Amino acid sequence: MADTRHVVPNSEGGWDSKKGGASRASKHFDTKAEAEKYSRNLSRNEGSELFIHGKDGKIQRKDSHGNDPYPPIG
Repeated sequence: MADTRHVVPNSEGGWDSKKGGASRASKHFDTKAEAEKYSRNLSRNEGSELFIHGKDGKIQRKDSHGNDPYPPIG
């Protein structure tokens, strides 16, 4: 499976960028937008899947920055 990166809510407030399987956050942010921007750049560089979670912890959306078997045409 490809590496993953996750934007997740922090239990003490704010948002974290975490590499899949890591117990600690790579970086902490006050806002979700900041965490998404940072995580998207890292995900592109890593060629990984980016998972954006909601406050409830459920995945809201994901972006593939790796070897997408169905890349967009055009």
